[in-house]
Amino acid sequence: MNSIAEDNLMHYGTPRHSGRYPWGSGDNPYQRSGDFLSRIEELKNQGLTETEIAKAMGMSTTQYRAQKSLAKDERRALDVARAKSLREDGLSLNEIAREMSFANDSSVRSLLNERSEARMNQAKKTAEFLKEQIAEKGMIDVGTGVERELGISKEKLKEALAILEAEGYPVYGGRIQQATNPGKHTTLQVVCPPGTEHKEIYDYDNIHSVKDYISYDDGESFRKSFVYPESMDSSRLKIRYAEDGGIEKDGVIEIRRGVEDLSLGESHYAQVRILVDGNRYLKGMAVYSDDLPDGVDVVFNTNKKQGTPTGDVLKKITNDPENPFGSLIKEHGGQSYYDDPNGKYTDPVTGKKQSLSLINKRAEEGDWGEWSDHLPSQFLSKQSMTLINKQLDLATKDKFAEFDEICSLTNPTVKKALLKSFADDCDSAAVHLQAAALPRQKYQVILPVTDMKDDEVYAPNYKNGEKVALIRYPHGGTFEIPILTVNNKQPTAKRMLDNALDAIGINSKVAERLSGADFDGDTVMVIPTGGKVKVTSTPPLKGLEGFDPKLEYGGKKEGTFKPMKNTQTEMGKISNLITDMTLKGATQDELARAVRHSMVVIDAEKHKLDYKQSEQDNGISALKKKYQGTVDENGRYHEGAATLISRAKSETSVLKRKGSPIINKETGEQRYKEVYEEYTDKNGKVKVRTQASTKMAETKDARTLSSGTPQEEAYADYANNMKSLANRARREMMNTGKIAYSASAKRTYQAEVDSLEAKLNVALKNAPRERQAQILANAAVKAKKQENPDMTKGEIKKANQQALTAARNSVGAKREPILITDREWEAIQAGAISENRLTQIINNVDTDKLRQRATPRATTTLSSAKVNKISSMNASGYTTAEIAEALGVSASTVSKYLN
Repeated sequence: MNSIAEDNLMHYGTPRHSGRYPWGSGDNPYQRSGDFLSRIEELKNQGLTETEIAKAMGMSTTQYRAQKSLAKDERRALDVARAKSLREDGLSLNEIAREMSFANDSSVRSLLNERSEARMNQAKKTAEFLKEQIAEKGMIDVGTGVERELGISKEKLKEALAILEAEGYPVYGGRIQQATNPGKHTTLQVVCPPGTEHKEIYDYDNIHSVKDYISYDDGESFRKSFVYPESMDSSRLKIRYAEDGGIEKDGVIEIRRGVEDLSLGESHYAQVRILVDGNRYLKGMAVYSDDLPDGVDVVFNTNKKQGTPTGDVLKKITNDPENPFGSLIKEHGGQSYYDDPNGKYTDPVTGKKQSLSLINKRAEEGDWGEWSDHLPSQFLSKQSMTLINKQLDLATKDKFAEFDEICSLTNPTVKKALLKSFADDCDSAAVHLQAAALPRQKYQVILPVTDMKDDEVYAPNYKNGEKVALIRYPHGGTFEIPILTVNNKQPTAKRMLDNALDAIGINSKVAERLSGADFDGDTVMVIPTGGKVKVTSTPPLKGLEGFDPKLEYGGKKEGTFKPMKNTQTEMGKISNLITDMTLKGATQDELARAVRHSMVVIDAEKHKLDYKQSEQDNGISALKKKYQGTVDENGRYHEGAATLISRAKSETSVLKRKGSPIINKETGEQRYKEVYEEYTDKNGKVKVRTQASTKMAETKDARTLSSGTPQEEAYADYANNMKSLANRARREMMNTGKIAYSASAKRTYQAEVDSLEAKLNVALKNAPRERQAQILANAAVKAKKQENPDMTKGEIKKANQQALTAARNSVGAKREPILITDREWEAIQAGAISENRLTQIINNVDTDKLRQRATPRATTTLSSAKVNKISSMNASGYTTAEIAEALGVSASTVSKYLN
């Protein structure tokens, strides 16, 4: 630091702090905020960096930034108070602006804005909340990840801790030995009651968590993160059975508009759970309705027949007080409150009495819509060869362009890391066989509009009048693809959905064609057609007309049939059968039999359907024998996946493998060290230990999996291209050198090197926490399975998800990706970081952001991958507008590159 800055700091009288409390502590820590900001500005003008200023003031950079933010808030608070006072004196906004030396009245408007003032006070309110928690619990864990649990930003938490430190609440750091990892430690950060000594934080039993609270407004107020749901009296509920029209809206919960305890907030629709009479609950998609019967606030639509007791229509709650619905509700916004003079809760901001809403959201408007960047083979393999070749060719060219882009990188360590990731992606692409996406294809949740025409769809994310194809997965065939005209002027749909972010409106006949889709949260892929995009759609199969799997195979008493416990496995089997039958030319009647069974299977576990009876009624065994039966070279008969499309992901067993794969420097091919290990199973039989792989992963030539159809051959070419490209990337990786380490560069960039080391340390510390979370989750699920040995696979999967989420929260396990600054990237490029350390850093950086760093370009310039995609799509016949929409750029940008 230069001598002038030293002299100025001496003049200001700021001591070189080495104690617990930094500048600003005392009875009124903000009384000199103006001086603090002024001296920062002056030191900046003298050329000091933020780090140098913090050091000069005796603070860490974290303390400095928190104090700076607080000082800004304090200065603004004084301005707000003055602006309010002048306004109360009768001055106009322009007069206040002149009085306070502002250029115009917009600054005054900002000062008088209540929301802006509330945001300014959020750190102080967070500090007050933490004080209350300390008073109740004692020492509080405020380490990495706590801000996420609370639903606030990292900066807000840091500011709040700075306030508490200034008021005498010490914040101590320390390390705790990991129980499952001897020699490893987890870093602690604890805020303590005034007077607490540092050594006291090592009494771990006295460190408490705040994970039972959450903020929905970034620190303005805090609520319990989960409150046991309020129950609705069944007198407010009407069941609309199948005969009354419930079948046309099966799974939809219609709620009266304007009823406070049933408000969906700002959403038009949501997937919800509503507790009824304390022991049952409604599960489905909730929408507002304007024509409910008098005295009824909720109508639940079901496909069950009249006379079915309400208790059998609704779901039974679980015995878990933390999860009565058996599925997690949204962490943010899943529960809400409304003003109620008789409520038992109090709004932390307004002080008004409130009650808990009856609505418990699992998902809401905006949670479903996502652009799909690929086309599954399950759909595309059943389309025309023209479309198959076009989309597979685009996917191949995309990958080659990406490879060229990575090879152009100048930093060898970054290049090797991205080549490894790229090679793994190519291997995965060969197995999953996913082609390039079509322009503007997107997933949307479906909702019923009973008076919508059979050939129309309400789809506000698409152009009025254009045609779109709807695809539901699992996908049976072209006979399940309705092609509809977008009608965004349909009054019923417009009133219900308005400009829905991620929903479309269709009638029940269209849903029935989509392999019997429900309106309880099912999604479809929407693909705009027309122009060069031609999606093949064939008439519905006669054998599916009027077929409702829930009516045909539901309603049986438990114990009279074998319930399904493995939906995913059974669905995979029937989907593979349908794919193989389609490629091998099955008749319409045969396909109808298989699809009917698939419709039963997909809902069998959820709706308790007798899928074994369906299997028998539809002659599935005979279909498997005809289309999947084979005899091997030893004369043994087998059934199972019979085409490349279904075989690619089929499981195969290989000898147990040990360690990382060994890469051949000449070919790029991988091989594994195999271990021959025998063991005795529970029946006393000696077996060889194996592990699972896929048939596509294990073959060098994809054609060995093909039965010879044109569709399979096209996919075989694609898979072989991906395998070849993966080997090429690994070969390039093995023959790429390393960046020269420079000790002088390290000295020049010492601050950046230290910063990257600190960030890496934080990132690496999550690994043991994640292990701890996995251990806790496994123990929790094991206990649940012991209590309920009849848990289905689906229930176990849900329990695992819920237990792991809770365990991660309890141990603070959360991936902290490293964010690299411009200056830190300079240090990396200059060789200030050793290759080993840089590799560790790269492994903990967001890959997309790393690639942006490694391939800097002007925002007006497209990447070579996108340029090549423009060329490929143009050659495939796409219009300029379609290419622009697919790439998210303007039509003029596309034209520029085409010309």
